[in-house]
This record gives sequence, C-alpha cells and structure tokens, in this order.
Amino acid sequence: MIIGLIGSGGREHALCKKIYQSNLVKKIVCFPGNAGTSQLATNVDVDILNFKKLYNLLKFYKIDLVIVGPEEPLVKGIVDFLKNKKIKVFGPNKYAAKLEGSKAFMKKMCFQNKIPTAKFKICKKIIDVKKFLINSKLPIVVKADGLAAGKGVTICNSNKQVFSVSNEIFKGKFKSSKSVVLEEFLKGEEASYFVLVDENSFKFFGTAQDHKRVYEQDKGPNTGGMGAYSPAPIITKSLEKKIISRIIKPTLIALKREKKPYTGFLYAGLMISKNNPYLIEYNIRMGDPECQVILPRLKTDIVKIFIKSISKKLNKTKIKWSGKKCMTVVLCSKGYPGKYKNNLKIKNISKINLRKEDFIYHAGTKFLNNELRTNGGRVLNITSTGSDFLKIRKRINSIIEKINWKKGYYRKDIGWKVIY
Repeated sequence: MIIGLIGSGGREHALCKKIYQSNLVKKIVCFPGNAGTSQLATNVDVDILNFKKLYNLLKFYKIDLVIVGPEEPLVKGIVDFLKNKKIKVFGPNKYAAKLEGSKAFMKKMCFQNKIPTAKFKICKKIIDVKKFLINSKLPIVVKADGLAAGKGVTICNSNKQVFSVSNEIFKGKFKSSKSVVLEEFLKGEEASYFVLVDENSFKFFGTAQDHKRVYEQDKGPNTGGMGAYSPAPIITKSLEKKIISRIIKPTLIALKREKKPYTGFLYAGLMISKNNPYLIEYNIRMGDPECQVILPRLKTDIVKIFIKSISKKLNKTKIKWSGKKCMTVVLCSKGYPGKYKNNLKIKNISKINLRKEDFIYHAGTKFLNNELRTNGGRVLNITSTGSDFLKIRKRINSIIEKINWKKGYYRKDIGWKVIY
C-alpha cells in the first residue's frame, strides 16, 4: 500500500513515523514533507492548495490512500475534491471542516444544539462590538472568525484593546476573516479531547494539554503551541462522560442531520470549569504539538485504523494505548511568533544518542546542501515517554542542550500543571 501524506509540520513527521511502522505500507510519499519525513518517505515539493497539481502527483505516485494533516486544505475542500476524483482520502468534508474554518459557524452550532460554550456575539462591524460590551464584563476574548494559525485569539483587559484588536481583524489582518467573534472569558483549566470518527461511530483517540503562550508561566502572545503532554489528568472518567454526551455526540448528530456526516480526527479544545466541560474551539485534524504526544502512546496499527474509518467499520476496531506518559517541547526560532530568521544551521542532531522512548520530530526544517537548516517558526519537537512527567521533562531538556543551535528558544516549564 502506498500512502500519501499531506503537510510539512511536526504533526506530519509524527504521522509519517507511525505510518512507517505499519506492515501494510510499502511506501510513503509526503507532500511536501520536511527534513524529518525525508528520512522515512519520498518528499515532493508542491503547493498543497493547488488541488489539480496535487491530484496529478497522487496519480503519478499511484497513491492508495491520502492522509491530510493540516487544516487549510481540509477547510478549502480537498476531501470533496479527491473523493470526486475517486481517490481514497481520510478527513472531513468541506461543510464539516467549517467547525474549524469558521468560529462563527461553530458557535452557531453550539447555540442551536445546546452545546456548552462561552457566551458570544458574532460581529461584522464596530457597532456590533460596542453593543456587546455594554452588558459584558472584562476580560473579553476576541477571535478572528477564520483560520489564523493559532494566532487569531486575544484576551483583552480593556474596552480600548477590544476595539483595537477587532479593528485589526476587520481591516484584514487575517485574510480568511472578515468578522469577529467576541466571547466572555471562562475561568478554568484547558484540555484537549480527541476522537476518531467515521460516518456512523467514533472512538476515543487521546487527551492532551497544550501550552499556547510563547513564554514561561503562560505569558506573551499565543502561538501554534510551545509544547504538550498526554494524557491530561484533569480529564477523569466522569468528566469524559460529560464531554461525550454534551459536546461530541450532539456535534456529530447535528452534522449527520445536515447530511454532512463527519469522518476523520475531531479535536475538542475545552475549558474545564467546576468539573464541567465547555467547548472553546473545534479543530478538524490532529493538534500540533498534541499529535506528537498522542501517537507515541498508540499501540494499534494506525493505517488499519484509517482504513476502518473510511470503510465505516470503526465500531469493530479496538484501539489500544500504552500506559506511559508522553511530553514534547517545541524548539522554535527566536522571535517567533513574530519575525524570525530562516536558513540557520542546526548541528549535532545526528550525533545525539536517543533512547527508544525519545523522538525528535521535525517541523520547520529542510536540508540544504546536505545541511539541516531552519525553515519556519516552530522548528523541532523534542519528545519522550516514561512514567513520570518531571523525569521526562528533564530528559527532554538534556537533549535540547546537546543541540547546537544558538538561535533556538524553548519553554523550560512545559507540564507545570502536572509537575509540582
């Protein structure tokens, strides 16, 4: 079987590594991939939003099954496009992908189906913002409606900041957003809950906690994610029942009612307040870096799971998990999520002696003249598994210290909520 994997981040390297372990797989082709995937697969440089060109390459490489990693091609309808071309593909349809592609769409669905979420208002003009603020308490969360690579959310502590951030979005700061979603600020602890879905059923696919802020002690601007750990201890069995009955099931039923049933990974970003779950956001793919801490704990052949999902036979599949814990720390370019330099040399990685429980997932990397270079804001995901989060973090930090890249930055406090 030949697998086509779309994407180029740390998530895709983690997926590639897991797919590579399957006995069903003869070859993997990554579109476009990165320096890490190139050691396991054939990388093909292509614009993944150019669906026609991508389709021609999929035919050329005789791809049997396509796995879509990132959100943008999913939101733009790649699954519908490839299905119409009779190519097997794992992921949600364009309508269902609006769960992530439009925060306004997601919030409306919550309202219509009584899914617990923060109070909100969808604003298309500044006058709408003013009206919401009349009866709202600070802080207020301002969100760009469309995709923003994890950087479209701002917690505002003054009305002036709410107006300023909203204006920036109205003026086109994010190309995909012409409207703003304002939300009440929910106090609690964030967690991520994952399910894998076919059109008729779903299976649990892990829990994790991400660290969005760029600096330690959760300070600074939001990023795509600076590190994560799995499982998330805050999600107990009793809380999980509430997540499924109040959030996951109503969402999947609503999509089925619209005759647009869901297939693929579904990731619920939650706020846990007084032992009750509230939906903060949906992502229609595996998280990044959450994928990098969930997949090392997966014991079942992931390709078999993909096949069962697109064949609508997921209910007959047993997914097994390791009892170990996993953590990843993101090594990023100094300046991220703002301006940073690319093409910087990274040395020593090949000389580091990794144990079998250690992984270095590549994200923003490339090979240039056989030298490993930076090619993005989030560059490497240093990952390890074990029985104790503190020991895991110490192990990760010791690996990072051996990497010779002076322009790298990372948070040393990943997992602070579970390390006392």
